[in-house]
Amino acid sequence: MKPEWLKDAVIYQIYPQSFQDTNVDGIGDFYGIIQRLDYIKSIGVNTIWLNPCFDSPFEDAGYDVRDFLKAAPRYGSNDDLVKLFKQAKSKGLKVILDLVAGHTSIQHQWFVESSKPEKNECSDLYIWMNRDFDPAIGPTEKNYLHNFFPCQPALNFGYAEINKPWQDPIDAPGPLKNIQMLKDVMAFWMNKGCDGFRVDMASSLVKNDPGLKKTTKIWHNIRSWFDANYPECILVAEWSNPAEAVSAGFHLDFLMHFNLPIYKSLFFNGNGTLPLAPYEDCYFSADGKGTPWDFLPEYLKQVQAVKGLGYVSLPTANHDFQRLYCDPRNQEAELRVAWVFLMTQAGVPTIYYGDEIGMKFIENTPAKEGSTLTGMIAPNGGGAGGERAGTRTPMQWDSSPNAGFSTASADQLYLPLDPDPERSTVENQEKNPNSLLHFVRKLLKLRDSIPALGSEGEFTVLTDESCNYPLVYTRKLDDSCYLIAINPSAKQVSANVKLTSQNLNELLQYGMKINSANNNLKVTLQAFGYGIIKLS
Repeated sequence: MKPEWLKDAVIYQIYPQSFQDTNVDGIGDFYGIIQRLDYIKSIGVNTIWLNPCFDSPFEDAGYDVRDFLKAAPRYGSNDDLVKLFKQAKSKGLKVILDLVAGHTSIQHQWFVESSKPEKNECSDLYIWMNRDFDPAIGPTEKNYLHNFFPCQPALNFGYAEINKPWQDPIDAPGPLKNIQMLKDVMAFWMNKGCDGFRVDMASSLVKNDPGLKKTTKIWHNIRSWFDANYPECILVAEWSNPAEAVSAGFHLDFLMHFNLPIYKSLFFNGNGTLPLAPYEDCYFSADGKGTPWDFLPEYLKQVQAVKGLGYVSLPTANHDFQRLYCDPRNQEAELRVAWVFLMTQAGVPTIYYGDEIGMKFIENTPAKEGSTLTGMIAPNGGGAGGERAGTRTPMQWDSSPNAGFSTASADQLYLPLDPDPERSTVENQEKNPNSLLHFVRKLLKLRDSIPALGSEGEFTVLTDESCNYPLVYTRKLDDSCYLIAINPSAKQVSANVKLTSQNLNELLQYGMKINSANNNLKVTLQAFGYGIIKLS
């Protein structure tokens, strides 16, 4: 069972710190989002995903939660967040929150109590490898398991395979209390108007879990409760394997994040963002040296696996990875090809704030609140400063000081702005009918008006592995069929595809020619060309 509205969803991800500041402290807030709801809706999206907005010391940008039932004061109060829910709903927008399911902040009261030497109701909520620590020193990372940074102690959901005396089975009291805790947190916010959750590191709950069978069992438990009590709300996974995530009980998962080799083959060339080995010949690069065939087999397998049960999402970017506008993509013509591809995929689109106006990934942005990972995960790579910070810079609204993000002094801003005086803004893109913003709106309007281009249309690739450029595919639903062709390279390319000659109705195209002969179509695209064609 999944909500009917989900099949038409288009998600807009907001990093709250960087979206809109209204109280002049240089940090975005709930009222800033409320003020921009009309703009958000105008893009063509209908669902907002907020990065973590619960009380936190912000050692990892809010992914270290200090209190799950309290909004972070930097953004506003619980009442302000509820007002955001209500205002969004009045405009036909859903709001989902980011839920950190597998760990808390070291400052969470549960951890404070759990670390006390005297046994209490919180003692078994975390995974303690050694409780014989010096009370004068307190717990150190040698005493407890942490999921990411040491400031994020792992909640105890048990072990599938037990080989240490301190490891609990998943039905031990501690894990059972934590499962109930997740339900209680979800219920608290859904009762206040939240429409669901994106669950951080959703596959990480149970440790030593081959095949994630025990983790899946926990999510099945939660999904059964979820459907019985909140059937119109959704669960979105950070799992990066939609087939597994949807099977585990989620409505939607991103084919990104941990599945990097597949996604990197499309968009990433290794400059900045997470400190991982570069993938120089990504497909969406003007040099035309990439291939879609590192990506397509896995993507098609995932789409088929979740058909009728849930959805795949290919995001434009997110808070952990570089934006579409980054080296090697450094001009708007290249961005448009990527947008055509992303907005004509099967599944639910996710747009990262600012991508719709072509905001850039800013190299060498200073580290902020855990944005740098060098020396922790992959010590041999990464950009200077905060590898993830370059994709978290303030939203660019207009030509006023600080690009309309904040009236605070520039040195107070959460992160510095793109220093380019010619940086794109919503204001200048609104004025230009040929801007990227208007192009994105046009794509989403097409998607909304044509079910075959939506989340449930069949996706069929017409070119084969002998052809990297162009990529030609169809989207089909019932008797409605559309051909899409893209060329992310800087050279003219052609492909012959087997398709019976039909009437061709161009809906959107740039630099494309199609010739028909002998039940074949010859599709020719100039540099950065694309087309969406109705077949009839």
